Amino acid sequence: MALLSLLLIQLQCTRPKNSVAEFDHARQLFLHGHLERSQQDAARNYSRLMHINPAWAMKFQLLEAEDMVWRGMYEDVLHLLSTQPMPSIDRESFVEKLTLQGVASSHLQQFIDADRSLTEAELLCKETVPRSCGDVSRARGTYAFQRGDFSAARSSFLASLLFARTRKDRFLEATALLNLGSVSLEQERFDEAVDWLRSAQRAALALDAEDIEEGALGSLGWGYLGLGDTARALELFKEAEKEAKDLGDIGDDLKWLTNVGYAYTDEGKIQPAKATYAQALQLARQINSTEDISDILTDLGLVAVASGNADEASTYSGQALAMAQQSGSRPDMLDAMAIQMQAAALHGDTPHAEQLLREVEAAPESQTSMKWASEHALARLYERQGQTAKAQNAYMSALATFESARADLQQTNSQLPFLANATSIYDDYIHFLVSQGKSGEALLAADQSRARTLAQGLGDSTGEPLGKHLGKLSWISRLSFMAPEAVARKAGATLLFYWLGEKQSYLWAITPEKTALFPLPAQAELTAHVERYRRALIGPEDPLDAANPDGEALYTMLVAPAAELLRGSPNRPVMVLSDGELSQLNFETLLVASPNPHYWIDDATIVVAPSLSMLAAAKPSRVSGRKMLLMGDAVTPSEEYAGLPHAALEMRQIERHFAQHDQIVFTRAQATPEAYLRSDPGQFAYIHFVSHGVASRTDPLDSAIILSRASTAEDSFKLYAREVMQHPIDARLVAISACYGSGTRAYAGEGLVGLSWAFLRAGAHNAVGALWEASDEATPGLMDSFYQGLEDGQSPGAALRNAKLRLLHSHSVFRKPLYWAPFQMYSRL
Repeated sequence: MALLSLLLIQLQCTRPKNSVAEFDHARQLFLHGHLERSQQDAARNYSRLMHINPAWAMKFQLLEAEDMVWRGMYEDVLHLLSTQPMPSIDRESFVEKLTLQGVASSHLQQFIDADRSLTEAELLCKETVPRSCGDVSRARGTYAFQRGDFSAARSSFLASLLFARTRKDRFLEATALLNLGSVSLEQERFDEAVDWLRSAQRAALALDAEDIEEGALGSLGWGYLGLGDTARALELFKEAEKEAKDLGDIGDDLKWLTNVGYAYTDEGKIQPAKATYAQALQLARQINSTEDISDILTDLGLVAVASGNADEASTYSGQALAMAQQSGSRPDMLDAMAIQMQAAALHGDTPHAEQLLREVEAAPESQTSMKWASEHALARLYERQGQTAKAQNAYMSALATFESARADLQQTNSQLPFLANATSIYDDYIHFLVSQGKSGEALLAADQSRARTLAQGLGDSTGEPLGKHLGKLSWISRLSFMAPEAVARKAGATLLFYWLGEKQSYLWAITPEKTALFPLPAQAELTAHVERYRRALIGPEDPLDAANPDGEALYTMLVAPAAELLRGSPNRPVMVLSDGELSQLNFETLLVASPNPHYWIDDATIVVAPSLSMLAAAKPSRVSGRKMLLMGDAVTPSEEYAGLPHAALEMRQIERHFAQHDQIVFTRAQATPEAYLRSDPGQFAYIHFVSHGVASRTDPLDSAIILSRASTAEDSFKLYAREVMQHPIDARLVAISACYGSGTRAYAGEGLVGLSWAFLRAGAHNAVGALWEASDEATPGLMDSFYQGLEDGQSPGAALRNAKLRLLHSHSVFRKPLYWAPFQMYSRL
C-alpha cells in the first residue's frame, strides 16, 4: 500500500497540470525580476522531469537559460544549451534556443556564432510566426548593438516593439522600450533616451517587473549623466545597483556599479571612482565578461586622464584597445583610442595626439563626446606648448562640436543641465583668452555659455555666425556683437558679470563708458563663503549685528574690486550677471564694513540679469495699460500646504493699487492652475501669485505654484514651471509671493532655475521670486510698498528696493534680511 501511494504521488507530480503550475510559478519569478530563484526552480524541475516528461523538461531548461542571460551569465548559457541533453524539440522551442544562443554569443563578442544562430532562427520565423519571433528581433537588435551598428539595432528593437504591441506582449514591449532607450544613449540622443526610458519604467511598474524597472532607472541615470546632471545620475545609478544586487542580477549589478564610478569621475572624485572601478573589475573577471573588462579598463583610463596621470592612462587604454581589437568591436576601439589621444596630450606627444584625434574624428562610429573631449585635450596641449593659434582653433573646434550636440536637443529639461558637459572647456578657453590679453573675447565667450535655453524660448537666438570673434561657432546671436558698454548704456546700469572657474574666477565691471576685468578667487573658495553666508541669512540672528565675516569677505571679493567704477555713478542701478553658486546669493545682503557697517542695498539698486546677449536683444513690452491678473489665497489641497493666514490681506492690499476694471482676480476655489492657463495670460501687464510654492532640485521644471484643486487628478492643484513656459506672456512684471519662487538649483550657464526663470522664458520682462521661504507675516507689507512704488512711477527694481529699505530701517523684527532678502528681482529689460 505504501509503495502504491508513493507511485501515485510520483505520477501526480508528472501530470501536466502540476508542471504547468510549477512553470507558471518559475516564469512569474522571472517576469518580476527574481532571476536567481527562477533559475533555481527551473533547474530543479528540469532535473526532475528530464526522463519522465521531456516536453516540460525542455521548457524549464529554456527558462533556466533565459534567467542566465538576464543575469549576465553568458558562457553558462552556451554551456547549458550545448552540453545538457535537450529532448525532442518543437519549432517554437527551437527558435527560443537559437535566440538565447545568439544573445549570449553576442554579449561574448562571438559574432560569427551569434549571427549563425540568429539567421537560423529568422529563417524558421519566415516559415511560421511563433510567439518567440518577437524575441528574435530583439536578439538581432542586441547583436547589432554589440557590434556598434546602432542604426540596425534601432530598427530591430522597433520591430520587436511593433511585434509586442501587435501580440499584446507587455513584457516584450517593456524590454523593447528599454533597448530603444539604450540605443539612444549610445547615439548620445539623451533627451530622446530619457523619453524611451520613462516609458519603459512605466511599463515595468505596470508589470511589477522589478529588473526592467531597475534597468530603466540605471539607464535614466546614464541619460541624465549625458545631459550633465551628475548628481541626479549618481542617485539613480546607486538605486539601480542596489536593486540589481537584491535581484541577484550580476550583469546589471556590474553595469550600474561601473556607472557609479563614471559619475564619481565626472564629479572629480578620483579616489571613490577608482575604488568603485576596482570593485567592478573584480566582478567582471568573476563572470568573465570580456566586454565589461574592456569597458572598465577604458574607464580607469579616463580616471587617470582626469587625475593627470599620463602613464596610467596609456597603460589602461592600451589594454582596453588590445581587447577591443581582439573582439573586433569598433566602438570599443575608438573609446580606447580617445583615451590614448588624451594620454598622448598629457605626455606632450603632439604628433601622436594629432594622429589619434584625426582617426577619432574621421570615424563615423565616434561619439560626439569623444570628439569634443579629444579636441579639448589637444587645445590644452597646444596652449602648454605656446602654440596659441593652434590652441585657439582647437578650442573653437571643441566648443563647436559641443554646441552642435546641444543644438540637437529638443527639450528644455534636457538642454538645462547639458552645458555642464562643457564647463571645463569654456573655463579653460576663457582663461586662455584672458592670458592672451583678449578679455573682450573672453567676456563674449563667457556670455555665450549663458541663458541659451532662456534665449531660445524667447526667440532671441538668430543663429548668426560669430565671424572673426569665434570662428567656427555658429551658435551666437548677432545681437551679442553690441559692445558691452552699449549694453550697459541701453540698460541704464552698471553691469557686474561673473565667471567662476576651477582655478581662477573673473569679474567684468561694465559701465556705459568702459569695461574693466578683475581676477577673483577660484570657485571653491567663493562657494564656501556663499554656503556659509546663506545659512547665516536664514538663521535667527541678524548678520549685520554679528559683523558676519562671510558677508564682509564676499563684498570684498565680489564688489570691492569694482568700487571705483560704482562710485562714479552712485545713482545708476547695478545689474548682477551671476554664475554658478552666486545665483543663490542675494547681493543686496553683502556687508560693507566701512565707514559704517551696512548692507549693500543701502548703497545701490540691485537686480539680476541672465546674460548680455539677452539684455542686448530686449524689446519693450507690447502690452499697454495696467491690466493685472491676481491669483491666490487658494483652498489648500492637503495638510502639507497649510493655509496662509495673511494671503487675503496681501491680495486686498495689491488690489487697491489697480483700477477695478483692470483686475481679474481668482481667489479661494477659483484660484486653480486651469484658471491661469485659460485666462489668456499674454494679455496682462502684471501677474501676481499669493500662494505656496514648491521647488524641485532634481528637476527644476517640476517646481510649482500651489493653487486650488481643479479636478480629482492627483496634482491638479499645481501650476508647474514647465506649463508656465508653454503659455507665452509679455508682462512687464510677474511676482511670486511663494517659497522658493526663484528655484533652488543653479545650472551652468542658466543660473538659478525655477518659477521665476520659467516666467522669464515665457516672456516676462521682470520677475520677483524668493530665494528661500518667505514670511507670510512680512510679505503683505512689503508687497503693498512695492506696488505703491510702481504706482508712483518707480522702476520695478527701485520699487522693490525701497520696499525692502522700509523693513530694513524699521524697528521691528522684519528688519532682518530673513524677512526682506528672500525676494529678488530678475530682469531681461
